[in-house]
Amino acid sequence: MKQKKFTHIELGSADYKEVWDLQAKTHLEKQNGRTDDILYTVEHNHVYTLGKSGSRDHILLSEEEMTAKGISYYEIDRGGDITYHGPGQLVVYPIIDLNNYYKDTHRYLRDLEEVVIRTLAELGITGTRDEEFTGVWVGEEKICAIGIKVSRWITMHGIALNVNTELEYFDKIIPCGIFHKGVTSIKKELNKEADMNEVKKLILKNFETVFGLSSRQ
Repeated sequence: MKQKKFTHIELGSADYKEVWDLQAKTHLEKQNGRTDDILYTVEHNHVYTLGKSGSRDHILLSEEEMTAKGISYYEIDRGGDITYHGPGQLVVYPIIDLNNYYKDTHRYLRDLEEVVIRTLAELGITGTRDEEFTGVWVGEEKICAIGIKVSRWITMHGIALNVNTELEYFDKIIPCGIFHKGVTSIKKELNKEADMNEVKKLILKNFETVFGLSSRQ
């Protein structure tokens, strides 16, 4: 069987809305068969995003306070609740056609978790799943949030892995609407700054392995 291909596009540091619009444009192109499967990687400027099943009450700042701190806010079309994106966090947006893999959103979420778990293992960190909550955990602390949208079996949104993330930004929200668990990062677990490029390479390698893909750079 011919191996499926994906194209990796590195976006550097970018505003959330700009990349959300890019995802929507790519999703439409994908519906019309005009593009490969795409993996966007990016670090966002400070932003809180609220998913369709979330509550505005889980943000502990007013709009004025967010503006004063330079934090953007968007209510978006993925599943899940409130989360934070910002510098030092690796965000990966796969725009892939699940018609070519499997029509199973739960399996897709578990596969995204698997990519992260394998990546953490290579860095010496034990990442686990939680039976109740989507994402990847180290003990009782979340290290990676996952939220997706699937339309016509084409995916949007994706994973947010805390690499060198400033974790204090999570203090002003109830992350993913979960009251009783904490948040961690690769930097916190290793007690040293992590190499973002190394983490990115491992994520891409493990995405290829888990999804049976090869990359066009």
